[in-house]
Amino acid sequence: MASANALRSLIRPVIPVAPRIHPVVLARAPFTTSSVLAAAPPPTIKSRRDLPKKTKKTYKKKANIVAVKKPNPGERKAFRKRIQLSNNSALPVQGLDELSAEALANHEGKGKMFAIPDQVVDQLRALEAFKTTQTWNLFRRPHFLVREETVEMMRKLQDSKTNKEAFKCVLTGSRLSGKSMALLQAMSHALLDGWVVFHIPEGQDLTNGNTEYSPVADTADPMQFAQPVYCLKLLQNIYKANKPVLEKLQLQNDWSKMTNLKQGATLADLALSAKESEYAWPTLNALWTELTLPGRPPVLFTLDGLAHINKISEYRDPSFNEVHAHDLVLVRMFVDALSGKTKLPNGGAIIAATSENNSHHHPSQELVLSQLEAGQAGKEVPKPDPYERKYDERVYDALKNSFVMRLEGVSKEEGRALMEYWGASGLVRDVLNSRTVSEKWALGGHGNIGEMERVALMTMRM
Repeated sequence: MASANALRSLIRPVIPVAPRIHPVVLARAPFTTSSVLAAAPPPTIKSRRDLPKKTKKTYKKKANIVAVKKPNPGERKAFRKRIQLSNNSALPVQGLDELSAEALANHEGKGKMFAIPDQVVDQLRALEAFKTTQTWNLFRRPHFLVREETVEMMRKLQDSKTNKEAFKCVLTGSRLSGKSMALLQAMSHALLDGWVVFHIPEGQDLTNGNTEYSPVADTADPMQFAQPVYCLKLLQNIYKANKPVLEKLQLQNDWSKMTNLKQGATLADLALSAKESEYAWPTLNALWTELTLPGRPPVLFTLDGLAHINKISEYRDPSFNEVHAHDLVLVRMFVDALSGKTKLPNGGAIIAATSENNSHHHPSQELVLSQLEAGQAGKEVPKPDPYERKYDERVYDALKNSFVMRLEGVSKEEGRALMEYWGASGLVRDVLNSRTVSEKWALGGHGNIGEMERVALMTMRM
């Protein structure tokens, strides 16, 4: 039964509740442009996703920057082209003879290894005769193999000195067959025999447009161009390599209009008289003129990369016409000597080497060399291709009087002597018997020296 209080609550009158009026909030922020935005309620947070997130930084902390010295101009190129001629980690090879001028021209020295004397090494380095692709840095000191072609070439050099006639030769052959090494051997023989040696390490450096050039005065049809900076460097190299010989030779012509040399000056003084590049070519031309006079020692002039000096160069004349490489005076000096136009009354040699690593297809040069080689062997002389339009008569005139010497693989006996030297230096761990020698000789393309080095020594190169 319901109580009286409960019944009394049911009959109590309902009192109406007045509506709740929210007070108007006036915008009190003086910098607020909208009262509605100022009065907006704070956002409701229902989960962790609604929590305010940290603003991602768009800047980096200041790192500790270490100052690094930038390489000087030309420093990286010098490091890339550095030549290392000794390795203290290699074993010294005992019992090998030291090189002499007679040993290279003697048939008894064929198939033997010879050490290059330290003085000749310095002279060859000054001439830039060593290549970065050669494996000098694997051995204790520089040695090279005297092969059959080496003896033949050195005998021709001796005959040129005896007969007072220039020996003009072009070395050709397959890739990595040792053409640059044959040039180095010829320079070693000439330096040991008291010759004056000129050497152009890369014919490409004369024609690729990277060397400064300037027209020679009073030349036309066609205009001749000199390369003063290159000539100055070549003069300095010639002086460093041939200083003992040049200091003994006195000037015979009067060069007072060009230099301040007094009477009794030597050819070494003439080479040193060019202090600026603008006087380099006249000084080099004067030195060449003095050396081609009677009573002078024989001269050896060598060049590597023959195809690059027998083409149209990357230079332009003032009318923007292409300049043939033979119109560069330094190239012209070499070409005139190779063709026989410039006589060497004291004997000497002009030797050029082709390159298969860095070369281009040259129809004129290939035709002339094949014709000369066929004529020397008594075979049928190849005829020009009637459909070829890029033959150059200037190239034919430059090479037509040359002797072509082809270098290919070494014999097994010469390959065995080479591998025994590698083994004595600690670079070949295999047992050097007839089977091992025949295996490396065959894998190296039947005695190709460069390929044999790849087979036996490539794992040792850094």
